[in-house]
Amino acid sequence: MGNSWVFRGALLLLWALTMCAAVPARAEVPPISLNAGAQPISLASRAQAWVDQRGAAGQQEVASLPEAAWSMVDADSIYPLESGKALWIRFSVLPTVQEQGWFLRIQYPALNRATLFAVDAPSLPTPSAGDTIAVAQWPVPHRHPLLPVAAARDAPRQFLLRIENPHSFSAPMTLVDRGFVGNEEQRDSFFLGAYFGLAALAAVVALLSGVVLRDGMYARYGLAVVTMALAQAAVTGIGGLFLWPRWPWWNDLAPLTLPVLAASAFLWFFSSAVELPSRFARLHNALLALALAGVGLAVAIAEVEPSMRFRLMVPAIGFACLVSVFVLSWAARHGDRYARWMLWALLPVAFSVFLPLAGTWGITPVRGWTLHLMQVAIAIELPLLLIVLMLRSHDRREHRRRLQGLDRIDPGTGLVNAHVFRERLDRTIARSRRLRYASVAVVLEIANSERIRRDFDRQWANELAMSVAGRLLAGAREIDTVARLGAHTFGMLVEGPLSTDQAQTVGQRIVARCLMPSHNKPMEWVAHLRVAQVTVPYDNESGASVIERLEALLADVPEDSKRAVYTLGKTAA
Repeated sequence: MGNSWVFRGALLLLWALTMCAAVPARAEVPPISLNAGAQPISLASRAQAWVDQRGAAGQQEVASLPEAAWSMVDADSIYPLESGKALWIRFSVLPTVQEQGWFLRIQYPALNRATLFAVDAPSLPTPSAGDTIAVAQWPVPHRHPLLPVAAARDAPRQFLLRIENPHSFSAPMTLVDRGFVGNEEQRDSFFLGAYFGLAALAAVVALLSGVVLRDGMYARYGLAVVTMALAQAAVTGIGGLFLWPRWPWWNDLAPLTLPVLAASAFLWFFSSAVELPSRFARLHNALLALALAGVGLAVAIAEVEPSMRFRLMVPAIGFACLVSVFVLSWAARHGDRYARWMLWALLPVAFSVFLPLAGTWGITPVRGWTLHLMQVAIAIELPLLLIVLMLRSHDRREHRRRLQGLDRIDPGTGLVNAHVFRERLDRTIARSRRLRYASVAVVLEIANSERIRRDFDRQWANELAMSVAGRLLAGAREIDTVARLGAHTFGMLVEGPLSTDQAQTVGQRIVARCLMPSHNKPMEWVAHLRVAQVTVPYDNESGASVIERLEALLADVPEDSKRAVYTLGKTAA
């Protein structure tokens, strides 16, 4: 008796579960009211879907399917498709007397093909749009499919939408009228125009900078910007609408091949931007190999079966983003001060790229904002990278100038060296003799440098020499010359015309200026100078002989001498 009641209860429970599962499938979806004030009108919860596993069912066969075969379309529905399969969407529209046309909008520019059938009006045209059809031949050429919906005037009309796509489909489907499409297109055109204008500006600036500065890094940056802009044009539908409206084969391939080429171009650019060839040649070669492999992968994507293309494209772009982040992080840890800024510029793109990739793979639903999120991230990245390149280029030019000037400039102080000092002294002597005025040549040394090194340390002694160089420059005029002749020896040319009193007090003014105490330094850290000076022209001698005489005069000074200024050919000042 007990077993019989258990058996009956199980049967009753099974029947209840079956009825609960069957009721939603057989529940009819009410027709959609084309209300202009409720736009966009989503098909979510207002339409039903059925997946044709063979892809061979026709309109009549689909229209006669039992109710149990259909499932409700949800806002987050993801339909796994591949080549040979088809997704059918069924919905009904209430009659309307509005003259303004309505469209079924599918916000997925990379859709292969969508065809709309009117079930009870076989005489009406069946509009089709998608990548496999030239955009110029679409019923409404647009960035994404727009299919005209011809509603009846006296009774509800049922429509069937056939979708073909080699990978999953989850894009939003909405009903909109012509006015709504126009207003939204104006907003999108402003946004996309700003993005592509910025990309074009970055490419032009990079090209001109590369030509003017003769820097190949700008050319690589420009190539990366152009390929990225073309990839975004393909993904957003701009390419199919304006660039290749009559090339359906390329419109189908571009959203899957151009992003791979853009990722390869950025790998090449980042490798040179952080100077990997000189920092880590093996890593640089590995990145070049990855970039070349990306070009080969783009060719392979064009040749393989359509259902395999996204399985090659998505991992390739994800891997390229991770490698780029790794390379910039590695360079930042190893002393590249600009790599950190480039990493911050790349991170928004690296994070935002995974949302459309997940939608392509079928992990998350495709949404319109996920497609535009990439443009926002790239619009942040491009100017930041360009600013970093300009700063890096400025530092490189400054470094080259310093290297080229090492034969004339002292690298420690930036002063001219002894060779340039002799040349300028020769010109000063000739100019003073021709114009018949007096100038002064000075050679000075830091007499207490050894004591500073002994009482403090070597670094403090070097800082003392830098301090003397700075004070000599601060006291010199634009026409004067300050030079570094040795580790603790300096030279100075004071251009005339000078009076006799002015010429005699040059050395004293130099000594007084250098005896002033320094901020945050002890009183003992003061330069004690010995200055040898001469009024030129001097006995028709050349600049080299004048310098030799001044250096010999300093060499003959006793170590315990308290005098600071010595004048050649005259008594001490």
